[in-house]
Amino acid sequence: MTSQANVIGVSMVKFEKPGRNEPYEIMASKAITGALRDAGIEYSDVQQVYASYVYGDSTCGQTALYQVGMTGIPIINVNNNCSSGSTALYMARQAVESGTADCVLAFGFEEMQPGALGEHWSDRTSPFQWIYNRFEQLNPELPEGPVALKVFGAAAIEYIEKYGANPNIFGKVAVKSRNHAVNNPYSLFTKGLELDDVMNSPVIYPGLTRYMACPPTCGAAAVIVCSESYAKKHNIKDIVKIIAQSMTTDTPDTHEDNLHLVGRSMTARAAKLVYEKAGINPEDVDVVELHDCFTPNEVITYEALALCGEGEAEKLINDKDNTYGGKYVVNPSGGLMSKGHPLGATGLAQCTELVWHLRGTAGNRQVEGARTALQHNLGLGGACVVTLYQKA
Repeated sequence: MTSQANVIGVSMVKFEKPGRNEPYEIMASKAITGALRDAGIEYSDVQQVYASYVYGDSTCGQTALYQVGMTGIPIINVNNNCSSGSTALYMARQAVESGTADCVLAFGFEEMQPGALGEHWSDRTSPFQWIYNRFEQLNPELPEGPVALKVFGAAAIEYIEKYGANPNIFGKVAVKSRNHAVNNPYSLFTKGLELDDVMNSPVIYPGLTRYMACPPTCGAAAVIVCSESYAKKHNIKDIVKIIAQSMTTDTPDTHEDNLHLVGRSMTARAAKLVYEKAGINPEDVDVVELHDCFTPNEVITYEALALCGEGEAEKLINDKDNTYGGKYVVNPSGGLMSKGHPLGATGLAQCTELVWHLRGTAGNRQVEGARTALQHNLGLGGACVVTLYQKA
């Protein structure tokens, strides 16, 4: 018999540009103590911990957690590229549902470096080598560049060519996200943009301008997951249920085209599994936090999550069904485009944002009446985690 996994505590620190941040262990400990305080429990109640990060040595999770306390409990470090935070949450949920633990902490952090993501190991096979190889087969005419710029730029070009959409949809998504972030004190950027600002900003790769790409940031976030029996025993009322969650990795169809190479098929499979398990339709979702490392990925993800049909993202955007007053509010936090993307923290920050909306405590960016929330966190290389939440 499985136990219901519930989120009872969330917290995050404000994301900052590299160089303006506190050390990772300080950011992480602040997020952890904030989540404990939010849940109304003591650190001694936590039975197991999953720590997510990418750019750090092997036991950075322990170093961060030891700032809060040393209780001898298991601490598992998680590295799953950009989906590391949601992978930690996935493992925390599994631990609770299986009965392995009643109260589990998932936290994530990252100290990023300025500029586009690079690779740190040149003396061994790159985990992106197969992506490089397929990219070159699909796009022999496109220039060299960092792997993320190449694949998402190519996906942007292919989407426009395949569906005949106006390239300004990628700019409209950036404008929407930055307008949302105006009300988010945790975001790096809190000033709006105009469409001309985005479309006329410097081209960083064919298909992409500067304001279509998220900035690197440093930050931390933490989430506490518990069983139903634990919540009842401790009289915890402000509960958000994880009603379904799925993780997928690549299959041979990833090689099909540029859209699949950036996670379209992984996302579609994960979303389908989640909807089926929860017994709900995409139309039942009120608020979404999705992985918008580049605005073309947000456009592709609308369709992969079945928020609209294939090739219908342009209509969804132009009808403003991705913002307040429309069918869905997508990335009310401002998304990665506004907050930035500290890899290990991103998925747990998404969870934190959605929990605030389901509780009705998201302040000026609150999605009124939000009952069902959808989260999407993608890591090239690859892993995709999709999660559905509901207020208890």
